[in-house]
Amino acid sequence: MIPWEHLDTAAIPGEAGTLRLMRRGTEYSIQLDRNELMNSRLSGSEEALARLAAERIAGARAPQVLIGGYGMGFTLRAALRFLPEAARVTVAEIVPAVLAWARGPMAALTGPSLDDSRVTIREADVAAVIRERPGAYDAILLDVDNGPDGLTRGANDRLYDAAGLGAARAALRPRGVLAVWSAHPDAAFTRRLGQAGFSVEEVATRARGKRGARHVIWLAGRG
Repeated sequence: MIPWEHLDTAAIPGEAGTLRLMRRGTEYSIQLDRNELMNSRLSGSEEALARLAAERIAGARAPQVLIGGYGMGFTLRAALRFLPEAARVTVAEIVPAVLAWARGPMAALTGPSLDDSRVTIREADVAAVIRERPGAYDAILLDVDNGPDGLTRGANDRLYDAAGLGAARAALRPRGVLAVWSAHPDAAFTRRLGQAGFSVEEVATRARGKRGARHVIWLAGRG
């Protein structure tokens, strides 16, 4: 078996943990210390996050979309497939090295997505971006942790608590949707979404097409 090669390490701003970029042949892995956050062979549920959100805002003529976390870009690339040419997509990624990896070692995986005219890249905390512009977005897509808790950054907890969900709801347009990816179910988070005033749908999806681990996507409607 081809061994894993450690390509680079990146500090997470404001946190003690580090991200590691690993490669094995044509396969890439981003790890938080020793925990794998994402793998280039497993993209199905991240793509579903974009597809499901795009379906729910299909009536918007020029949808404004915010994606929290670039990762390996699966959600962004899927969003660009499903959204119209008039769409505008902002990607908030707080770790600069992740974007450098996308344009460097993983350039073949990235393709032209980062240079798409619809895309704006912000090296910023998505929680701060959400609070900047009330009523700005038709959809907010969050894939910054392995679930609705601050795994990669402790500060990410504020995305999922009552105040964070209130801020997300305020940032959405009247028919907007908040879509959140998770590696596991979380009944308490489902309840918090409802308490924040969202109508909630919980969708089970697979990590790799019809196979792989079962993941969860919450689709929380503002209306």
